Amino acid sequence: MYLELITPDQTLYEGDVISVKFPGSKGKFETLNNHAAIISSLEKGTLSVKTTEGVKDFEVNGGIVEVLNNKIIVLA
Repeated sequence: MYLELITPDQTLYEGDVISVKFPGSKGKFETLNNHAAIISSLEKGTLSVKTTEGVKDFEVNGGIVEVLNNKIIVLA
C-alpha cells in the first residue's frame, strides 16, 4: 500500500506501508493491503504507520482519511 500523510503546511510521510492504524471518530481501525474502499473522519490521537523499517507514530488533531485501490491519503 502507498500512504500520503499531508498537513496544510507539509507532507509528513509519503511511501510504501504494510499497515496503518487510525484514531477514527467512531473508534480505532486498521487498514491492510487490499482493504475495501473507505472514507472516514479522524479524531485527535496517534496514527501508527508500520513499514518494513519499523513503526512510526504521528500525532494528529483530527482529519480525513481515504483508502482506495491500495492508496491511502490522510489530510490531517
